[in-house]
Amino acid sequence: MDQQEWTRVVEAATRAPSIHNTQPWRFTASGDRLAVRTDPGRALQALDPSGRQRVVSCGVAVEFAVVALAAAGHDTAVEELPDPADPDLLAVLTVTGGRTPDDADRALADAIGARHTERAPFLPQAVPAEVVDRLQATAGGFRVWVKRISGEDEEVTTTFLLSRAEEVEQREPEYLAELQRWMRTDPAAPDGIPVGAVPGEDPATRPSNWLVRDFVVGSRTGERPRDLDPDAPPPDVERPTVLLLGTDGDDRQAWLTAGRALGRVLLEVTAAGLAASPLTQALDWPATRAQLRSRLSLVGHPQMLMRLGYPSGDRSPSTNRRPVAEVLTFGG
Repeated sequence: MDQQEWTRVVEAATRAPSIHNTQPWRFTASGDRLAVRTDPGRALQALDPSGRQRVVSCGVAVEFAVVALAAAGHDTAVEELPDPADPDLLAVLTVTGGRTPDDADRALADAIGARHTERAPFLPQAVPAEVVDRLQATAGGFRVWVKRISGEDEEVTTTFLLSRAEEVEQREPEYLAELQRWMRTDPAAPDGIPVGAVPGEDPATRPSNWLVRDFVVGSRTGERPRDLDPDAPPPDVERPTVLLLGTDGDDRQAWLTAGRALGRVLLEVTAAGLAASPLTQALDWPATRAQLRSRLSLVGHPQMLMRLGYPSGDRSPSTNRRPVAEVLTFGG
């Protein structure tokens, strides 16, 4: 593998979604090996003090790299957490041989560029059960389970904890300050959350049974929404499919594996013509995360909660990425 080939692979890897688009990763390429490290300098101390979501984000990047390599005709072995003395080194990818890419390899690689987080409402079109089954099988290959939140009791429990966590976050000055630091008004900004990529209205007023994160809570004018026309038909209530991904353990190994499974699931979602966005507020805080595990009687630990559905034609813009030269170095 030469530098140009690794640059293309890392360019694909950095298309991975990350918490607040912090892009908390670094890469070193040498010969046929690519080392993937987490960047503690991009940690979110208020939202993610344990680093769990940062490691999950890097796990997605690892899997995007694996997918890019497969589409380029390379088999890859992944060694996770190879050096206990170096906890920031999350994975080493080694090219082990050649392969002939098939249609599935190419479809997943194409999905890397097409995928982006969609926080706008989805179309009122149900996600086919066979798609959910396929996503469960995909994650199962990483020993990650996927639970569909279904049934009134599960939905009420999960939406309640989601709303409670959002309220807790909005009362935390440290969280609000950290969120503000990662908001971007410049559409050309290479990282962070651009204002144009998040809903401008208060998510609590959206006709949906699921509450997306309110990224601009600290900058709203506080004006009350205008009353709806009493003669107008009621808006359709958005009812997306909601999936919970989890693992048996809850350490860095589990977080990394969950991220890899999430990466593959997101690409399958995109290839199926769907879009997804996280609903992670209930997992941000240890108390609500523990309550979610208890009240849903989960055997294991929840790592990602996300909504998915068919996007409308008026999609939110994708977020930018840092230049590859800022995150990739070449070894001897």
